[in-house]
Amino acid sequence: MKYMFLRYPGGKFKAVTFSYDDGSVHDVRFVDTLNKYGLKATFNFHNSVVTSPSPDKISIEDINEKIYGMGHEVAVHGRCHAALGVTPSFNAVREVVEGRLCLEKAFDRIIRGFVYPDTMKFICGEKYESIKSYLKELSLVYARVANTDFHDYLKESDAYCLPSDFYFWVPTAHHDNKKIFEYMDAFLALDETKIYRASRHPRLFYIWGHTSEFESKGHWGHLEEICEKISGKEDTWYATNIEIYDYVKAYESLVLSADGTKVYNPTLQKIWFTADNVLYSVESGETVTITD
Repeated sequence: MKYMFLRYPGGKFKAVTFSYDDGSVHDVRFVDTLNKYGLKATFNFHNSVVTSPSPDKISIEDINEKIYGMGHEVAVHGRCHAALGVTPSFNAVREVVEGRLCLEKAFDRIIRGFVYPDTMKFICGEKYESIKSYLKELSLVYARVANTDFHDYLKESDAYCLPSDFYFWVPTAHHDNKKIFEYMDAFLALDETKIYRASRHPRLFYIWGHTSEFESKGHWGHLEEICEKISGKEDTWYATNIEIYDYVKAYESLVLSADGTKVYNPTLQKIWFTADNVLYSVESGETVTITD
């Protein structure tokens, strides 16, 4: 076996996810639109959504009914939305811990995702490694970067790739990115059979923003256009951030025999993959044989 690549559930080559911040009351209209198109999102809240309810914020009742009730995800966005990279370490850890504790208590669920609040004041190096270390220690498993799109950090050749580091998860585009439809066209046009066989890794399109922007700019039609364009594709899995993370980690847990002819799945998920361009699936607890 020369090449083995993850495939999303159902053997799909592509995935799409959304991530929206700050808990605006406009999350309700946004999530209703996503539900209409069969799309999935992660919603990132700081504590004021729970501790300081107001007409401008989504209610706990709507979060339970419209977000959790329809299969979407809630992630931590900090205690009071302080940028970790410019916050003293003690306060930064408190920002994360109290943010997670507050949301988990309010919704009686385990919450494992994180989005960096405010601007990105760190890029890499010691400060980032310190933040990444305590996010791991606090059992948060991924972190999306803030106020940026992939072209700010990644090469064009890395567009639509899964992150190599889930604590530095760079989205593809903000919904108001001037090139978003150009990026979407390129993503939708990807055909794994026309990609060089050593580069047929799975692809991901990741859209982020704030739902209040659709209201303030009168851009709800723009959202409809995005959703209509990217939804309903047979080769695409529509998932939350945590669903993507969990599936990737399950794939990475597959056990191969020394000669590469057998694959054992020790996880609780059914996993799909290609081996030398042949599609396979392996059930939880099952071992499959790779044919020549």
